[in-house]
Amino acid sequence: MVPAKATVLACSPSSLSAAVGTEDGFVYFLDIQDVESPHSVHTAYLSESPVQHLLYDQRGMYLLVGTSEGHVFVINAKPSSLFQILGFIALNIHSQIQIGYCVVTFTDKIIKKAFGIKSDFSSSPNLIVSASFADERGRLRDAFIHKFVYEIEHALSSAVLNFQSNRIYGFCNQVPYICSYLLPEKEHSGICILKPYQKVQSKQYGSGMLSLSPHGLWLITIAKCGILCIRDIHTLETFVRCRSHSHQGHGIQSVRISMDGQSILVNGKDGSTLVNLRWRQFGGNLANEILEYSQQLSTYLKNTMDEENDYLSLAKKDSLDLGSEPEHAVEEVLSMYLSMYICIYHLAIIPVACLKDVLSPFQAIKNEVKLFSNKRKEIKRGIKALAKTVSILDMMEENEAVDNIAKLEQQEFGLDLEELERLHDESEEEVAKIRKDAEMQNLAKRYLAELIKEECWNSMAVKGRALKLQKEIVEVQSAITLVKKHHEEEDEEEEEDGTAKDTNLPNYLLGSLSTDFRVHTSLLSSQLELHSREEKINQIILLKDIIYKVKTAFNSEFDAAYKQKEIEIARVKEKNVRIQEIVLDLELEESVWQPEFEDCEKPERTLIVESTEITAQRHINPWQKAKTELLVTREMERLLLSRGPNTRRRALMDMMGGVLEVKKEDILRMVIPQPAFLSKPDALWSEEERKQFKAYEKKVKELNEERDKYRKSLETEMKKLQNSIQESTQNFDEHLKRLFERRVRAEMVVSQEELKINNLVFSLLLDEEISSREAFLNNYLARKQEEKSQTTEAIRKSREDLDMYKEHYDNLLAEDKVLDRSFKKEFSEIPSHQVDILYKLFKRRPRIHKQKVHSDTTSLVPFGERPGSGKLNKDAFAQLMKAMDDLDSINNMPEGLDPSVWEHFCMTRRAKVENEQKVKQKAAGLIEMVAFLQRRTEDDEKVQHEIEKVFHELILLQEDKVKFQLNLTIQILLKQGQVELENFQLLLDYSDAILINKNIIEDLNSVIRTQGQKKVASMMESKEIHKGIFQIEWEHKKMEMEMEDLNQKAWDIQMLFFSRDRQKYLNEPNYETLIAIQIGIMEQTIAVLDKVGLKDTDHYNSSSYNNPNNSFFFIPGIGSTLTCEKIAKERYENMMQHQKLTKISKEQAEQISILQAEVERLRMKTFPALVQM
Repeated sequence: MVPAKATVLACSPSSLSAAVGTEDGFVYFLDIQDVESPHSVHTAYLSESPVQHLLYDQRGMYLLVGTSEGHVFVINAKPSSLFQILGFIALNIHSQIQIGYCVVTFTDKIIKKAFGIKSDFSSSPNLIVSASFADERGRLRDAFIHKFVYEIEHALSSAVLNFQSNRIYGFCNQVPYICSYLLPEKEHSGICILKPYQKVQSKQYGSGMLSLSPHGLWLITIAKCGILCIRDIHTLETFVRCRSHSHQGHGIQSVRISMDGQSILVNGKDGSTLVNLRWRQFGGNLANEILEYSQQLSTYLKNTMDEENDYLSLAKKDSLDLGSEPEHAVEEVLSMYLSMYICIYHLAIIPVACLKDVLSPFQAIKNEVKLFSNKRKEIKRGIKALAKTVSILDMMEENEAVDNIAKLEQQEFGLDLEELERLHDESEEEVAKIRKDAEMQNLAKRYLAELIKEECWNSMAVKGRALKLQKEIVEVQSAITLVKKHHEEEDEEEEEDGTAKDTNLPNYLLGSLSTDFRVHTSLLSSQLELHSREEKINQIILLKDIIYKVKTAFNSEFDAAYKQKEIEIARVKEKNVRIQEIVLDLELEESVWQPEFEDCEKPERTLIVESTEITAQRHINPWQKAKTELLVTREMERLLLSRGPNTRRRALMDMMGGVLEVKKEDILRMVIPQPAFLSKPDALWSEEERKQFKAYEKKVKELNEERDKYRKSLETEMKKLQNSIQESTQNFDEHLKRLFERRVRAEMVVSQEELKINNLVFSLLLDEEISSREAFLNNYLARKQEEKSQTTEAIRKSREDLDMYKEHYDNLLAEDKVLDRSFKKEFSEIPSHQVDILYKLFKRRPRIHKQKVHSDTTSLVPFGERPGSGKLNKDAFAQLMKAMDDLDSINNMPEGLDPSVWEHFCMTRRAKVENEQKVKQKAAGLIEMVAFLQRRTEDDEKVQHEIEKVFHELILLQEDKVKFQLNLTIQILLKQGQVELENFQLLLDYSDAILINKNIIEDLNSVIRTQGQKKVASMMESKEIHKGIFQIEWEHKKMEMEMEDLNQKAWDIQMLFFSRDRQKYLNEPNYETLIAIQIGIMEQTIAVLDKVGLKDTDHYNSSSYNNPNNSFFFIPGIGSTLTCEKIAKERYENMMQHQKLTKISKEQAEQISILQAEVERLRMKTFPALVQM
């Protein structure tokens, strides 16, 4: 319908039409009175740039169109005006624009408010159309359109203007805020700086868009995060928040709200998901405002919509009369000719008032030609002068006049034909290369398509198909899983006869319902006997074969149902032919139901590309175009010849109604011609004419009776055919429902078998894991045993070496002791005091400086000298001998000792020192050997401990292996409702579980049930008794409380203060009259007192004048007056206090009554309310 790619869509409020914008700059107006088959009624070409935005005003009078180049067009949206283009405005901003209530756009921190129009579009559209508001090019004049430029602090990704045109709402692009800006009331020129009036956090990330509700009181915000928010236009507070799309699909692209606000349509960006949001609770002031506004607007648009829909119907009728566009190439040329006639037709119906608008572009071109005619003449004169300057002839003449060395050849002044031919060849080669590349790409795509088809379709033995009911939406798919062709075929000898279920195990021990599909399970081993690995592998293979057989059995039933549906559809189509004939004969407006296969039922249709699926324009070669034109010419000639004069056919139509024999089917179309005399009055008829009229009436009556009989027979036949179709359809649907239940059961069987396979595979993997662990432990044990033998041998050798070394050490130690004991015997000849001195010298040893060797230094130098090495011992012995030389010096000899004795002494002492040194070395070596033996012993014990640990693990592993081989996981079928387990009490340990006969459990349950019933009966009896006791106790307590309340009331009555005034008020019948009398008496008394006081005052005044020396005097009248006033004032204060206290007492009485009621309520709440049963 729309040849180019659509970019935006908008629906008109004033008519059942829609506008679609495309990438090539067209706007297509569609008639959507028939939603299932909309068609284009008008096309408007606006610009070469894509159409980005379409927006109708709320009354549907005008359409605003925004393009990517920054132009905004105004179009009359009424079909009655033929969608006239009123003009456009150029914003000169090549960026994204948005059209809201007005057209706004933004770049860097600038907002341009377009359509600041003082004229009222909605009030006087005819005035605007008739006025000259656009120039010859269609651009709206500056006097009609006012532009205002504003600068703001944040760049906006979206902005809208409210309905009062005094505030702008913007969605900030770089900061997470939504701002509102107040527009200045006065007009200005240049750039005006706006500051945010309101600024709230959006709580949405990513770029967003704003839009207003139809009544202008809701602000709808969408963003890249996929969240839709609805805010109050005045406070910007969010009262609705909904996530409709995922942020992974780049959120929401667009949103539209219905006129009554009850539905919100949200469209995703990358996911192509369309979501319809509706209110769960929609009422109160929130709904009243928008519903009232929508009702008013609907009432206003009702008459306008009826009128405009009539114009759409006329346009639709005209387009239908002109025919539809053909499908093939021959008919494409016909459509070209038809389009020419359509254009002429539409030009013919254009009003005369619009011819001026149609011819205005030509007038504009003519005016521009006149305006720039002088400039064109100047440019032409310059071109001619330049041509004269660089004339070829002049250049050739100059060339003849120059020297031979500078002269050019004659051919160099002509065209370079070789270069031209070379360029032509290069272009041909480039075209051939591009064509070859395109062919290779197409070939690669076809090869890839063939590979995919071969792998995913042709290699399948059973293609995935489905069957649907003819009246209900129930789908049955064919194969549960697709089976490859190379699957092993089932041998004919193994096919079942379908009568017996050869199995030795019941279904609940078999673990599946595969026997319901007549599948042999006699080869399966019992689940209680699967101990070895080979048995489990064989069982898995047999279970897979059972799954294949179940699928094959179901697919055979599915194929039979599929063939049955094909037969049923063929039968229904045969009957529909006759039903269609009957409908035409009876002139009924009924539609005949035609059953068809859907794409899911015939998936091979997906692999066939239809011509309607190709959106690209078809390329027609010139020879094909010529051939098509020739065929079209011949077809038109044939049609003209067929419509030529045909005398025979016309005579047959005039004489016999176009048929040679009247059939029974033609009885409904038969008409008895009226006699010619019926045009005369009845009084002028003759007897013969009257007889003819009676015969005519008789024939008409017989024909009507025949018609009625034939009509009834046709209706009976049609009902019979329809009932037959309905019955066959219902039978097939019932069969398909049973097949669907069969499929569900087949899926259940397959799932059961797959569960058994998974359990067996898990046991095999577990067995393999245990075997690999056992092999690892055996290898590890062998290595440790070998290591144990090596450590034992090393300990034995170390003990032998230690014994030998210890024996040498004991010998040296004995020799050292012998030398020490034989010292005095050797020097027994000299005096005893000299012997003591020599013995002290014999025990004396020289001091040798020992080098300290740090352990960390020795650890850092592994190849240095160790503390007990031979080199260090030799160095220490040399230092000792050197020190002994100092001790053997003659200077150290005691006085009076013979030098020969000293020499003998020195030799003996040196032998003793050498022997001690050997003993020390042997002791150090003995310590090292003992330490070495200890380390070897510890290593041997460690190896022995590891061997014992491995032995223990091997024993546990073997126990686990035996346990897993004996404790098998079996699958048991249970009926629904046999097992009831509470939540969070599922037992997972079955180590002590045993199998018990069902009868024992049932007997035990019956005994438990009987005892339980008895216990419940006794508990009910006890409950009734306790209930009576509680009720009696409660009534007793209630009476006690009532008694306490009555006593309290009596006490309050007795203690109530009752004054005399109140008693007088109650006892005196005319209390008001008595009070009035008392007041009169008091007023008379006061008047008498006043007179007496005046007299006394005069008397004392006269006496004071007569006796001026008296400074102090007494005035009794004034004192009595003051006393009366004081008494009256005290009485007044007492009365006011009495009234105040009375008021306070009343308030306290009310509070006390409220508190008593609350106490009574709490008291009744404390005790249970026992209702009489």
